[in-house]
Amino acid sequence: MALWGTIVNSLAIIIGGLLGMMLPRISTSIKNTVMQGLGLAITVLGITMALKTTQILIVIVSLVLGGIIGELLRIEYRLAQLGDWLQDKLTSASGGGRAATSVSEGFVTCTLVYCIGAMAVLGPLDGGLRHNHDILYTKALLDGFLSIIFASTLGIGVVFSAASVFLMQGTIALLATFIAMAFSQPTLDAMIIQTTAVGGLLVIGVGINLLQILKINVANMLPAILIAAAAEPFLHAVQSWLHP
Repeated sequence: MALWGTIVNSLAIIIGGLLGMMLPRISTSIKNTVMQGLGLAITVLGITMALKTTQILIVIVSLVLGGIIGELLRIEYRLAQLGDWLQDKLTSASGGGRAATSVSEGFVTCTLVYCIGAMAVLGPLDGGLRHNHDILYTKALLDGFLSIIFASTLGIGVVFSAASVFLMQGTIALLATFIAMAFSQPTLDAMIIQTTAVGGLLVIGVGINLLQILKINVANMLPAILIAAAAEPFLHAVQSWLHP
């Protein structure tokens, strides 16, 4: 079943988020320290991902064009709107309280953290092509533990990010067969390297946001990942045309 790994990953986020919500309310000082630790760890993760590329020009062009497209589409604003809508619904249902707080922040932050990275691309690809879900099983464990920590500080919005994970990874898994037929293995490997590098820079942006150093509109740069993926086959096609 192509979607099995994605289903397990999404369930792990939901379970981890609910467990995190059950933790006792923690003090502001502890919350700040935990979030700073997460911000540092996520920043380091992003750096290791970004260093995988040797085609820095592709990364730069992807970020510039992707940022322009994202700003025009107002992706960050629309994600925040969705989070605010969820928060309003929860507030109405629960009469306020801890479960209804920070829905937008938790939803947007965790959507970005869980949906960006090599495992989020390689996992569903492997699941769709070979029905091998080992990568997504590993990602499920990591995301589950992260959800416990995030939910204890950011609230129930973390749980709703599971829907974003299911939609993105599920789409990749279902399209995996067509992707494999369209590109050779070397081209596919190069595409994964470029998307991982661009994704790593976006993850660094998430870490900086958690550290509250600067507010970066990371979601508006998400189209950069698609541009980076398309850059390698585009360059290959141009080279083939120039040197038939």
